Amino acid sequence: MNSLEKFIKLKNCNRIWAIGSIHGNLIGIENIHKYISNEFKANDKIIYLGNVIGVGERSRETINEIIEFRSKLMAKFKLAPENFIFLRGAQEEMLSKLLELQISPNPKEVLLWIFEHGVDKTLFSYKINYKEILDICELGSVAISKWTSKTINQINTCKGHNEYYSNLIHAAFSDTKEILFLNRGVDITRPLSAQNDCFWWGYHNFSKINKPYYTFKKIVRGYDPKKTGPLKDTIVCSLYKGSGFNGQVVAGLFSSSGDIIDIFEA
Repeated sequence: MNSLEKFIKLKNCNRIWAIGSIHGNLIGIENIHKYISNEFKANDKIIYLGNVIGVGERSRETINEIIEFRSKLMAKFKLAPENFIFLRGAQEEMLSKLLELQISPNPKEVLLWIFEHGVDKTLFSYKINYKEILDICELGSVAISKWTSKTINQINTCKGHNEYYSNLIHAAFSDTKEILFLNRGVDITRPLSAQNDCFWWGYHNFSKINKPYYTFKKIVRGYDPKKTGPLKDTIVCSLYKGSGFNGQVVAGLFSSSGDIIDIFEA
């Protein structure tokens, strides 16, 4: 993947809708979509800030809801596909590692860790027997490969899901380069082009930064481990208050110059 595929510049838009981590909270995202549908304008763009799946038990249905909502808005406003942007979060990253488990030098340890962090719930939503892989991973890479192939095929039977997972990007920013959208954090000592996986694993004390990151005066992220929710007068605006852990989905509407127009939750 080259840098052009990792990042998207949001062109010719005045307003950007951003949706924080959903974590399989189907009812929450349905209500968020209803709100957006009533307020959406033809030149708007929508960004899902990663962690659509995991933790909650309705990940498959949540992606279905997003695909259906996207289709409805595209038809109603004659939108192009690039009006909808999907970021990679930790949950999507962990699922991708699971589906490559056969190349891991310590598959059992990887499994136990990612299941502890909610990936088992994603498999459950796809009606995949996630418990059997705990035994299979003791049998070697060939046996694991057969299981991962079967799992990939099961996920791909859901219309549009392969396309969703195949088109996740790392970050997005407005053409003014005043507002940046990401999943969890960024290494503020490096430019975007030199980032690693901080986008979904985070960066030490990222939420406490008090000056613009290069030209970005507002950074909107979809996950905050402290679950404190958005603070309007800070550089970092965290759209997360614990969705998937009995909290609500948080979303916001922003201008391309970094102003907060609206913050809402459901």
